[in-house]
Amino acid sequence: MTIRKAREQDIPQLLPLMRGLAEFEHYIDVFAITEKVILDHGFRRNPPSFHCFVAEDPETRTIAGMLVYYFIPYTAIAKPTMYIKELFVAPEARNLRIGEALMKAAAREAVAHTCGVIKWEVAPWNKDSMRFYERLGAEQNHDWVDYGMKPKAFKKLAGLDGSPGSQD
Repeated sequence: MTIRKAREQDIPQLLPLMRGLAEFEHYIDVFAITEKVILDHGFRRNPPSFHCFVAEDPETRTIAGMLVYYFIPYTAIAKPTMYIKELFVAPEARNLRIGEALMKAAAREAVAHTCGVIKWEVAPWNKDSMRFYERLGAEQNHDWVDYGMKPKAFKKLAGLDGSPGSQD
C-alpha cells in the first residue's frame, strides 16, 4: 500500500469509506456527507476544513483506508493540535498494518506542523481500536470528559429555538 494525501479524483472511493465508518460507529442515520461536501470542504476551501491521507494499492488504484484530520491552530501550549476525526480501513483490508501506516503518516504530518499533541476519540465499546492505539503508544486521557451539544440544545442556548424571548 502507498500512503499519500488524498486528491480530488479519490472522492468517489472516499465516500464509501466514510459511509462504512458511519455504519460501523452507528451514526449512519445522521450521515450527511456527499461527494460535493468532500469536494467543497476538503479541496475547494482555502484553508481546507479537513485533510486526508489514503492508503492506495498501487496496482489496482483501490483505496483501502483513510485518515481524516484537521489542525486546531491555537492551544494553551502555543502549538497546534492535530485532531484525527476519522480512521477507517475497509474490512477486507484489515490486519495488513494499513491503519498503522496511516497513523505513521499522521505522526509525520504532526511533526512537520510542529504540533504539541495529536488527539482523537474512540467509542467506549470499540476495544479493538483502543488496543490498536495503545500498541502505537497512545494513552487514554483520564483527565478530561468529552462533552457536546446537538443542534436542539445549542439553538435553545443561543435563544434561537422559537421559545418566548428567543431571537427567531
